[in-house]
Order: sequence, then structure tokens, then C-alpha cells
Amino acid sequence: MYRDLFDLTDRVALVTGASKGLGKSIAMALAGVGANVALYARNRNDLETVKASVESLGRRAEIFCVDVLDKKTLDEAAKATVNAFGHIDILVNNAGVNVRKPVLELAPEEWDLVINTNLKGYFLMAQAVVPHMLARSYGKVINMASILGAVGLPSQLAYASSKGGVIQMTKVMALEWAKQGIQVNAIAPTYFETPLVAQLRNDAERYNFIVERTPMGRWGQPDEIAGIAIFLASQASDFITGQTIFIDGGWTAW
Repeated sequence: MYRDLFDLTDRVALVTGASKGLGKSIAMALAGVGANVALYARNRNDLETVKASVESLGRRAEIFCVDVLDKKTLDEAAKATVNAFGHIDILVNNAGVNVRKPVLELAPEEWDLVINTNLKGYFLMAQAVVPHMLARSYGKVINMASILGAVGLPSQLAYASSKGGVIQMTKVMALEWAKQGIQVNAIAPTYFETPLVAQLRNDAERYNFIVERTPMGRWGQPDEIAGIAIFLASQASDFITGQTIFIDGGWTAW
């Protein structure tokens, strides 16, 4: 009985930024417990690889090449997803970018790129997808935040600002849709060994700083995001909304 709480058989999950990194890991995790998956990203070749991996688990996957800042394309893609699968049960807002520069060196266009992709992109995806959930009075929205939405580090102005915004966005969305069958929560990871942070992993000083700053003494591995994603996507979390769950090896416990 309790195992069934995490069963996503025949649920439909839409994952943005699904072509690599944590987005790929989350898509695979949800498929692993039964979900069919709509894979959203810009790189078709990478999406084809993820699609094949999902299908190897016996689940269905469809590819949608989109830019999360193109509202018209997102609205059309959401409708196409519903046409393909019949409905959308889970939205994972994950697509993101980062530009690491000191405040006085950060160009306005770099600020715009990060804030727009990481924050406005989530807003536009929710506008495209959540009306389809509201029509069925059911849905799970998972926004990818970061520990940097709650703690500060130098050279992370745009990214930290965007992720702090995601945490607040999650609360407001949760309040607006709480009585309509939609739960909205956020996952706030620490540094995971993904392509997004390849530059940091190759910098011995920064890599070691993160290891030393993390009570568990290491970086996160992509597959370690699976459990919390499955939990928030499943009926096990039906009475949880508006929360940000930190998966950070103890970083924010300091």
C-alpha cells in the first residue's frame, strides 16, 4: 500500500531542460516509477538520447524543442503535449543558466539572460501548462530553486537573485492554486556534478571550497535528485504545498 504512494503509472510529466544534467535525471526518475514524459529543451540531439533512455524503461516520451522565453511556442507546445498524452499531471520547471561574475563586471544583458531564463521562463511555463491542470483539478508543479536562493556567494548575483525569486514564486503559485487541486513546491539543490557547473569542477580551489563547506564533504550526484522529485510528483506529497526542500548535504544547516 505505502509503495503505491510513489507510483506514477500513466501520469504525464513535462520536464524542461530535460536534455542533460538534473533535468535528465528527473525525467528518468519519473519514468522509472511509471510516468510518461514530455521532454522540453532546445537541443534535439540530446533530447533524442534521453527519449531513448526513457523508452528503454517501457515508458513513452515525446520531444518538444522549445525556448522557455517564447510564450507563443510554449502555449502551442503545451497544447500539443495534451493532444499527444491526453493531459499533463506534473510540471518540472528546470531549464536554467548561470553567469558567474562580480557585481560590477556583470553586463546588463547577462543579468537579463539569467533572470529571464531562470525566473520568467518558469512563469511562462506555468501560464502555458497550469490551465490544463486546473481544468482537471489536479497537478503537481515542481520548481527548481537552489541553495543560492537562500544563501549568498560572491559572483552569483544574477543566479542567486533568480533562485530567490523562484522560492517566492513557488509560495505565491501554491497559495493561488491550493484549493484547486494543484500543489506547487520547489527543490533547492546544492552543487551537483552536472554540465552546468563543469567550470567549477575543473577549478581545484572552488571545487575544494564546496567540498569543505558541505557538511557531508562532497558534491551531489545527479541521481541523488531522484527521490525528492518522485516524492513531490507523487500522491505521497498531496498535503505539501508552497515549500522549498533543500537537498544540499547539510549546507544550509550551518
